Amino acid sequence: MLRAMFSEASDINLASNLSEEAWSDTPLERLSLGGHRVVSVFLGSIMVLGFLNNLLVLVLFCRFKTLRTPVNMLLLNISVSDMLVCVCGTTLSFASSLHARWLYGRRGCMWYGFVNSCFGIVSLMSLSVLSYERYSTLLVYNARVSDYRKPLLTVGGTWLYSLLWTAPPLIGWSSYGLEGAGTSCSVTWTQRTAASHSYIICLFVFCLGVPVLVMVYCYGRLLHAVKHVGQVRRLAARRRELRILSMVFTTVVCYLLCWLPYGVVAMVATFGRPGAVSPVATVVPSLLAKSSTVINPVIYILMNKQFYRCFLLLLGCNHALTENAPTSMQSKTTVVQLNRRVCDPAPPTTTAIATTTLPAAATDETNAAEPPL
Repeated sequence: MLRAMFSEASDINLASNLSEEAWSDTPLERLSLGGHRVVSVFLGSIMVLGFLNNLLVLVLFCRFKTLRTPVNMLLLNISVSDMLVCVCGTTLSFASSLHARWLYGRRGCMWYGFVNSCFGIVSLMSLSVLSYERYSTLLVYNARVSDYRKPLLTVGGTWLYSLLWTAPPLIGWSSYGLEGAGTSCSVTWTQRTAASHSYIICLFVFCLGVPVLVMVYCYGRLLHAVKHVGQVRRLAARRRELRILSMVFTTVVCYLLCWLPYGVVAMVATFGRPGAVSPVATVVPSLLAKSSTVINPVIYILMNKQFYRCFLLLLGCNHALTENAPTSMQSKTTVVQLNRRVCDPAPPTTTAIATTTLPAAATDETNAAEPPL
């Protein structure tokens, strides 16, 4: 009897292992060993650079107290979510690419798909909310307050919103499974069921379409206002207009470049004819989406003058910050005071921007307060 029990248990384990292997071989098309090596190089670079870039942001927040403003909580939220993607998600796909197969089984795949989707949507929604904050700060109200309740509620709202859309596949509304060349996981785009199709439509509309529309509208209004000011005060506002134009163009283009190809490929794989998108063809859009963890800190942190000045201070580049001082000989105390001042947030301005008036912060470049751009 005991022999029969052990024999039955071994048969169950063997069947489980076979089903796990069969599940791991779900993709019909595989990359060559050289292709997996190339993908692993890109994933390793994204993992290391994304982690270091976002770690730099966290170090700046910890090192310089003046950066811990309510508006900057959104930037901190973006960096935290992107760093979690690098640590909890990209590491798994990187290791799997080195071995040319998924290493962590069905449960590991569900975990990877969930955390990657959750942290990615947190970052996307934070970018969308940040565009609205910039728009409302410059065109609706211009007074800065030290109330952290609204930003903290907004940060919490991005996480709850993300959980709302990434938890359903864990409980039966669609599912998470292998994608691409079999070394990463996401929502099963090719599942041909009504439940899966309805989930993917909602995910595409509310987690990609809506954020894109919000960003385009807010940055479009912002750019229109700056151009209107430039027509009135061309000499004073030209540099400011060009800087904001470059920021808006870079932000929108990088956002669309990282996420739109992945969204388009996912929709074609979902609603197109079977086999219209090969598994290998999804590798490049997936890498582009993951590269957002590297690009976001550069755009939203290092293009921000306040953060960039503090970054120079962190590197000890005091001469770059004090070379425009009014006197050529400063004492050590003066240099320290200047270095502290360049990282201080700009003084608040109480001039509201109405539709019939010009923004006071943009008309005079020498006395303008630096906006959270």
